[in-house]
Amino acid sequence: MEETNMDDCEHNRESEVSPALIAVHPTHKSVAVAVGSNLRVFNLQEGCSVSLVDDSGVNMHKDSIRAIQYGAKGKLFVSAGDDKLVKIWVTDSWRCLSSVSSEKRVTAVAISNDGRFVSFADKFGVIYAVEIEGSHENQSLPNKKAVPILAHYCSIITSLEFSPDGRYIISADRDFKIRVSVFPEKPSDGAHEIQSFCLGHSEFVSCLAFICSQDSQQWYLLSGGGDSTVRLWDFTCGSLLDTCHVGQTGLLQSKEGIDDRLLAVTDLCATPGGSLIAVAIQSLVGVMLLSCNLSAKSLHVARVVPIPGETFIPTSLAAASSSNKLWMVMGASSLCTSDSAPLARVKVLNGFCESNQDSVEQDARVLEDEDLPGSEQLLQTLQGSSFIEKDALSAAAEAVKTAMCNLLIKKQYPFENREFRKRGRNDKRVDKKK
Repeated sequence: MEETNMDDCEHNRESEVSPALIAVHPTHKSVAVAVGSNLRVFNLQEGCSVSLVDDSGVNMHKDSIRAIQYGAKGKLFVSAGDDKLVKIWVTDSWRCLSSVSSEKRVTAVAISNDGRFVSFADKFGVIYAVEIEGSHENQSLPNKKAVPILAHYCSIITSLEFSPDGRYIISADRDFKIRVSVFPEKPSDGAHEIQSFCLGHSEFVSCLAFICSQDSQQWYLLSGGGDSTVRLWDFTCGSLLDTCHVGQTGLLQSKEGIDDRLLAVTDLCATPGGSLIAVAIQSLVGVMLLSCNLSAKSLHVARVVPIPGETFIPTSLAAASSSNKLWMVMGASSLCTSDSAPLARVKVLNGFCESNQDSVEQDARVLEDEDLPGSEQLLQTLQGSSFIEKDALSAAAEAVKTAMCNLLIKKQYPFENREFRKRGRNDKRVDKKK
């Protein structure tokens, strides 16, 4: 009974605020927003909301969703979070193929480009894989058991990605590390071969993104973190190619009310060729754009794009490879609209494309609500309401300023709590079995 109560208290402390997330289909067919336990999907081609079909034998999410991602060229979508469920959806029908159970709450997900594997990480730093090869759109899979493949023991995994060629799985954590592991042909064999470590961040690593050189067709890795930097890596050898200190730019220092301690990079999104990179920063109203020259292996700040008339601090960014639109969402699970739906605000930046790296000042602009694809119906679906009061937006902005860092900064526990937490560690459980 004592352990249950302590776990409940810990859960209440750590799950107070869950930031809103956004993801876009790679060919711009649909857009999804997760806020709290709500998963909302809008069909951009048909201009209507999507009804999710879940006959997997498990109910929809009952707790905050912490990770969403499209994968397998947009054929699959995964959602996961604090209810310890990883739900795999097929996007043609938005039917849930399978619900995979996790021992601990889930913090990150990834889908291999060939659609064979879904991987996820739990809050104790263990990374699992599920094979879904042979899945069919109209046939639900048996609820499969995931197998552990590697671990950052007792360090929360903050971001998880398969390399575009499927050879590696890249995991970033709260202890400043990025690990590049060779993904095994058989997940049950484990991912024991480490290709490299990308070391250089001095605070938690919050996000990862891949970019490809159009000249050499070589892939590079971008990372952002709590040290207010965006870093460019040759991830196969762990070489740091350049660092952009976004918190030290005069574009931010000239803005009143910006606390240097609240300038963590919370999300990244890049154009396919990587020449333009959007950066969400913890307390920045708007979005920062970086220019990247992969020939020179360099990053620099191009512009901060404000959101006219609103206090809008993005919690998540997404873009489709076939579109010039950057999708942004601000929201938190603890803040609700009048009908008790979790609050989210969606904005779109037009002109987010390769050709704009030199003309970003003139061409990149935030669309008005009436100019959005699907306009009012899209906002009603993704936000929970087509109109959100300014007071509610201001409250959301204040909440997300600290929510992102509180989620990732290591918590200090009293001695008795630390001893209790150790008893629940996955690696300690393994030791007991030996």
